[in-house]
Amino acid sequence: MASEDRNLGLGFRKEEDEHRELSPWEQHSSIISIPRFDYNAPQALLDRSHCGFLITCPIKREKSATKEAISILSKFITSLQGATTESSGSLVADITAKRRKTCPEKVDSEHTNDAAAENNQKTETSVVSEENCSVSTNMDMNVEKSFLSLVKLTRSGLLLFTFSRNYSPDTVDIVSDIFHSIELGNLKSLSWCHRIFPIQATCRLDEENLQVVVRNLVGCFLDKKQKKFESPVKFAVGYDRRGVDEKEMKIRKCDSQGSKSSALLDRNKCFTIVAGVVKEIISDSVVDLKSPELVVLIELLPLSGISNGLPVVAVSVLPYNLVRTKPRLCIKPLISDSKTSKGKS
Repeated sequence: MASEDRNLGLGFRKEEDEHRELSPWEQHSSIISIPRFDYNAPQALLDRSHCGFLITCPIKREKSATKEAISILSKFITSLQGATTESSGSLVADITAKRRKTCPEKVDSEHTNDAAAENNQKTETSVVSEENCSVSTNMDMNVEKSFLSLVKLTRSGLLLFTFSRNYSPDTVDIVSDIFHSIELGNLKSLSWCHRIFPIQATCRLDEENLQVVVRNLVGCFLDKKQKKFESPVKFAVGYDRRGVDEKEMKIRKCDSQGSKSSALLDRNKCFTIVAGVVKEIISDSVVDLKSPELVVLIELLPLSGISNGLPVVAVSVLPYNLVRTKPRLCIKPLISDSKTSKGKS
């Protein structure tokens, strides 16, 4: 009996130690962990449209930026889960499973004489585990096996997170909330994430797909605004071939299989097609790079593991308050220019 008590006591002590290890000041790495790359994501981006976030950061600081991005996104994505019952329900199930893995709840049954007492102990331990793990699981589950994937890229200084196809939150609203929190001082100063580009849709870089995506997004933008713009409506188009240099473009243009896509790698060709779609939807519209009322931003995604180098782009239609027009048209930075200059983004 004494040996059983000692063994049982050791079991409890071990369990208590495990709970203490989950304290934020002792287990920072478990609270904000770096997810694994989703190697199925690049092919999924070729097959169908996804929304997500493209984040810029200093080169060789991608891991630090990933942790910071997870910390930020988890706060704002979690607040939107209640709006989608189906997604929220699945997420709760995933979090429960994750808690079981992260916070051990088992009591050694070999040294327990009373089965009822064992069940009570498990229940009590589960409650404590859920409280201790609430912060870590909320952050981890936003990127681990739930609805947000980390996609591997071929260029440094970039992070790409994509949502699963059955979960499509308003990424523009999320980024707007992040900027608002920074302005109010509710979000601490960022160290590694320079810009967060909200991806509303992705598509293969060919004329037909790009036209469909831009047409849908511009229509949604007008419906959401629910107001009349001054005539004529001012718009601008930004196209960033991030990471694709002139040498690489020449190679792609020589590839007969990707001839249609390669044509759109040319900046002027892409501008012409996108501007044509906008004017088709808004007949009374003009290009204005100084103070546009709506901005169509296109980002070429340097995806890893794509056969034949098929180009995929991220597309968003944004309001003027989320963009910067000088020195180039792009999403507003999250941090000051002085910090951004330390790592080009």
